Amino acid sequence: MMDMALCQRLFKCVHQHTVSFAAICFIFNKQHYRGISTNDLSKEDQAALYVHWPYCSKRCTYCNFNKYISRNVDNIRMTKCLAKETKTLMEYSRVSRINSIFFGGGTPSLAEPKTIATVIETVNKTGQLLHPEAEVTLEVNPTLLETGKLREFRAAGVNRVSIGVQALNDTDLKALGREHSSLDSMKCIEEAVSLYPGQVSVDVIFGRPGQTLDSWITELQHVLSVSDKHISLYQLTLERGTQLFKWVESGHMELPDDDTMADMYLEAVKTLEKHGFEQYEVSNFAKKGARSDHNTAYWTGQQYIGVGPGAHGRFVPRGLRRTIREARIQTLEPLNWMFEVERDGHATRRVVEQTDIDILKELVALGLRTKEGVTQESWSERCPNHTLRSVFEGPAVVSLISQQFLILDNRGLRTTRKGMPLLDAMLPDLILAIETKFHNFSTNQIQDNCYRDCDKGDQDMSVGKNNSR
Repeated sequence: MMDMALCQRLFKCVHQHTVSFAAICFIFNKQHYRGISTNDLSKEDQAALYVHWPYCSKRCTYCNFNKYISRNVDNIRMTKCLAKETKTLMEYSRVSRINSIFFGGGTPSLAEPKTIATVIETVNKTGQLLHPEAEVTLEVNPTLLETGKLREFRAAGVNRVSIGVQALNDTDLKALGREHSSLDSMKCIEEAVSLYPGQVSVDVIFGRPGQTLDSWITELQHVLSVSDKHISLYQLTLERGTQLFKWVESGHMELPDDDTMADMYLEAVKTLEKHGFEQYEVSNFAKKGARSDHNTAYWTGQQYIGVGPGAHGRFVPRGLRRTIREARIQTLEPLNWMFEVERDGHATRRVVEQTDIDILKELVALGLRTKEGVTQESWSERCPNHTLRSVFEGPAVVSLISQQFLILDNRGLRTTRKGMPLLDAMLPDLILAIETKFHNFSTNQIQDNCYRDCDKGDQDMSVGKNNSR
């Protein structure tokens, strides 16, 4: 039990605003949960929490995420609504443990630290206390303004940051529409590593306009020289409707060809592994076990609750007396979202009951992105009547195994080293194998009958909302 003197010192810190109530909760949780393992809880008793901050200061040329440019964000109203929706959806889920929180966007580092602290405090006050070792990640844009807030975010309860460096080349940063410079990124990483040692991730995009394999190798060495223990590498993809898409389509800019893109990826994997980074997922690399717990929850088919404009979630709403896992999407536009949260407690725009086939498809599509793949244990939990081998015994999948793109053994189903980069091309055969095993039952037929509107109380909502206000 925590002694009285320590309690008094901690709450004095809260009063003096040197540490948040959320941070205090972590300390008390360590006492409360001592000796209690996450394994003691069922899958439905725990979840991850994703919180979406939709605002950005400008629109990047390549981005088509749900984001809004606003110079007059109502931070007080937004904070209240994020807290209210968090409370409502957690009560719907009736989970006993939140294992991780991820603040994404948009640009959540533009939010006030008090907003972040309020959401974390809401989790604890609702009764579903954070696991004492819970990972609380904040996406950070490495501008000087946001770097200056890193210490406040730590006091608010954040213990891990993911920095959107994207490039260490100022010309490329300008083409991508980023507001920071390479020097800004390096200062941000240095400050972050000092505040969050071992808990700093760096995001980098490759395959940028005009980029060559040699320039990428040089840049990667630079990234490694300043990074901590986690790096995420993403191939640039052209999204229709973005400025970058228009530039490339018009011939104003040119991306590297497919072969060069592939060489960039393979060279990056080789280089990172030489420097002690383990590739534990298609795009993610960790040193000394510093994997992302939150993203791992997605890849391994765990429950997650999505809060904020446009957020997605996957959980069983036991608080609404339901027993089937649901895919949920929140209202996209922030003003409409806030209106609905204030009126109803949440702004769930669409709910789809997930069939067993839906869940198995997601498990395979996401699980195979990881080094471990789909384990026998995770498969049998969701499909006890059919083994992996019995489902994936068709000629198409057997051919992929014989060509050494996939491995199916007593550990489970996973990609080989040469198969991992080709996962997207293999997925149609794997999904078809699942559908074939279950009598070619179309999930579209199921979903056509399972669309509901949001849950206002426990009534069945079959009439869609009007988007106009």
